[in-house]
Amino acid sequence: MRLFSLSVIAIACLSAGSLYSVDAVANDAKTLAKTAQASTDLPTSTPVAAAQTVTNKTPVETPVATAPQDVSPAANTQATEPAATVTTDATTVAPEPAPIPERANTFVNDAILPPSITWHGASESLMLSVDNEWATPFEQSNGIESPSYDATIAWLDKLAGESDKLQKVSLGKSPQGRDIWMYIASSEGINESARLKQNTKPTVLVQAGIHAGEIDGKDAGMMLLRDIIKGDKSTLLDKANLLFVPMFSVDAHERSGEFNRVNQRGPVNMGWRTTANNLNLNRDYAKADTLEMQHMLRAINVWQPDLYIDVHVTDGIDYQYDVTFGYNLAQGLSPASYRWLENSYRPAVEAALTEQGHIPGPLIFAVDNADITKGMSLWNPSPRFSNGYGDARHLPTILIENHSLKPFKQRVLGTYVMLEQTLKTVGEQATKLKSAIQEDKYRASPLITLTWKSAPLAKGWDFKGIDYQLEKSPISGTEVVRWNGQPKLYPNLPVIAETVPDIKVTRPSAYYIPAQWTQVIDRLNIHGIRMTRLTKPTELKLQQYKLSNPVFNTKDFEGHQTVKAESELTKVSTTLPAGTIKISTDQPLGDLAVLLLEPQSPDSLLQWGFFNPIFTRTEYIEDYAVEPLAAKMLKDDPKLQAEFDKALTNAEFAADPEARLRWFYERSPYYDNRYLKYPVYRSR
Repeated sequence: MRLFSLSVIAIACLSAGSLYSVDAVANDAKTLAKTAQASTDLPTSTPVAAAQTVTNKTPVETPVATAPQDVSPAANTQATEPAATVTTDATTVAPEPAPIPERANTFVNDAILPPSITWHGASESLMLSVDNEWATPFEQSNGIESPSYDATIAWLDKLAGESDKLQKVSLGKSPQGRDIWMYIASSEGINESARLKQNTKPTVLVQAGIHAGEIDGKDAGMMLLRDIIKGDKSTLLDKANLLFVPMFSVDAHERSGEFNRVNQRGPVNMGWRTTANNLNLNRDYAKADTLEMQHMLRAINVWQPDLYIDVHVTDGIDYQYDVTFGYNLAQGLSPASYRWLENSYRPAVEAALTEQGHIPGPLIFAVDNADITKGMSLWNPSPRFSNGYGDARHLPTILIENHSLKPFKQRVLGTYVMLEQTLKTVGEQATKLKSAIQEDKYRASPLITLTWKSAPLAKGWDFKGIDYQLEKSPISGTEVVRWNGQPKLYPNLPVIAETVPDIKVTRPSAYYIPAQWTQVIDRLNIHGIRMTRLTKPTELKLQQYKLSNPVFNTKDFEGHQTVKAESELTKVSTTLPAGTIKISTDQPLGDLAVLLLEPQSPDSLLQWGFFNPIFTRTEYIEDYAVEPLAAKMLKDDPKLQAEFDKALTNAEFAADPEARLRWFYERSPYYDNRYLKYPVYRSR
């Protein structure tokens, strides 16, 4: 390795457009120089990336800073004495030895996490010096801390005070009384949804902190908004609008500490995964229990974004990718949106990330965390999840999963690059994006897939993994994975994906819900599903599910006792009373209505337990009454005797006196004819 002086490294970084001050670059250069010096003894260092910007016989000068509020890349260095002209002689540089992974010592949990290779990328130039007036708290901490709720809002409010282009509205209050703020960035300074929709530009909704410990999107969004309002990126708003929710799960954000996410490298203090009521917001889209989710769904209905981005951090295995992202598959309910995301959006974003020194990848779920060679899996999530919900309501939705084992700084900068490129791509392809959304909204597929089965894809992945060994653990007594930090390519790794429809239903023309099921009706209304009420009793020929063999979850799940039951679709003629709710499926949210109201749908309101009272039998008949009733029934209906004789051929039934009496009761006019009848009707 060839070593450069600190001044050369500092000047080279500045000439490349770095947003660091000279002092900041010098500090980083000292660190790099120490690492490089160590490499003369041990081959453990990463090459000095800045050296490549110093060319043979080419003079390089230090830019001079302008006004302190200007944060454009060319003007964000502190004033210094003019640098001397620097020249270098052509030198043949020998290939560097591969960097050796080391254990970091930045965060409290670094000692128990796998070793890694120190990262440097071009996106580091996006950061301002720690003493810049407009440095974010993240930048002021050199990329290891994320600010509190109050500090975040105070900083963003200060930024909003600099320009009408940045406005804010409250989506509503959390259970603990905190506002969930949304910042609106537009070239017109819009603060009302009606005006935003009138300007015809596509709108991107970016949501950070649905899991408050996974907060990368907040700090990335703060930096990007700063560069839009105070820097040289205001043109991003020429063709697109940005809605930014810096903290979604605001109460969980304030349950902050060093020990909240043991698998994640930073920030120093991380929020909690679940809300103050211990509910997971990214399991709440369909059932919409929480105040936070109800506020967000109303905001989606009111502001009508064209693209929805939900920023997370992973759990799971180690690999080289630092920014992974995905969306529902081509077989889902929004195939046109999928094609736009896959063919137009992904290539542009991946190219931008790669150019800035990041390694983008798809959403990664290993078939077996202890054996990577078994391959990866892709899923079509149900609408309890953000991306599954977006697919169901035809809102293109991207799930970002930054890699938890990459440092906080690297993850935030990758998110910044992705969000910036998103605004560029959406603005450039507004017509194509909006056309895809409209195509999906009015597609009205006659068959709706409720559940999926997996099948192998024809083409595998060249997976950029990390090498590992299996070791017998004296602690757990079993084999455990030990990631060693060394990059390893797994060529043509098999991939299985949820591409095969499993349970499917025909699309009804409408659903009818009795007025007494107010909680169900309220949830559907929160989703924005259109509905009408019958104004008078109406006789109709409809379909109704008869349920049997209900199985209740023995444990609470997200505040509910979930249930599954077998179902049989029957034909009925009934008179629906005035006040009955009618939901036509011929509407943009018709597919979502199907997923919420079909009993076999994993996120149906029935399976979530909203209809659990129908599984309770409330009227009974005493033995002394059913005995003479059964005798009379057999006498009056000879065919019934034949049916009873057939039932007695079942030895278990024949030996059960209660079952025999119940058999007659269920066929008598005294039986509850609504028991185990799903109270939602379908019309064909």
